[in-house]
Amino acid sequence: MKKETTGTVLSVSKQWWLKVNTKPIRKGPLDGATFPYVIKVSYTVDGREYTKRKWIHAGDEPPAKGASVRVLYEEGNPAEAEIK
Repeated sequence: MKKETTGTVLSVSKQWWLKVNTKPIRKGPLDGATFPYVIKVSYTVDGREYTKRKWIHAGDEPPAKGASVRVLYEEGNPAEAEIK
């Protein structure tokens, strides 16, 4: 059964090594390039703190550091979580 809690974004980092080109023809190496992000989220279940990482697709806006996010977790195994 899934339960819900609130997590806090600990870090937001841009993945510079994974470039996604958005233009078919470019004038320079970074013309039209976007990069995905990885966020690290901390959440607490029954007094125990867990951390989880999530990829944010290139072109999508990541949440700010310190922002609150929804976390869905399995009741029997809180380490198995999904960040919304």
